[in-house]
Amino acid sequence: MSTPASRPSVLFVCVHNAGRSQMAAAFLTHLAGNRIEVRSAGSAPADTVNPAVVEAMNEVGIDISAETPKILTAEAVQASDVVITMGCGDTCPVFPGKRYLDWQLDDPAGQGVEAVRPIRDAIETRVHALISELACN
Repeated sequence: MSTPASRPSVLFVCVHNAGRSQMAAAFLTHLAGNRIEVRSAGSAPADTVNPAVVEAMNEVGIDISAETPKILTAEAVQASDVVITMGCGDTCPVFPGKRYLDWQLDDPAGQGVEAVRPIRDAIETRVHALISELACN
């Protein structure tokens, strides 16, 4: 199912750390409202998001504690206008004509909220830039 051109679709993909892609997706959803369709995915199944990610997002008023990380599928990539890979290397399927952005970010897996905060802040900065860029297209 494709989205109208007036509502770009963004997929955040982060291998081995779906919580980080969910953090980015939550920021974009929070900041852009319903102007952009946002999804996130990782490479491995998980029942919950990293508690440190939940805590760091709660600090800025975003609750992702009830979300379950989604598994990356080729269909999800194909259905997106913009795919943001976060440290994926060659793991994310690539389709001709798709727009890909790569964000290199430290991996806070297994660490506490102190390690997650700087990544959260870096994602927020990039999300603001992404919203501006998508608004111009």
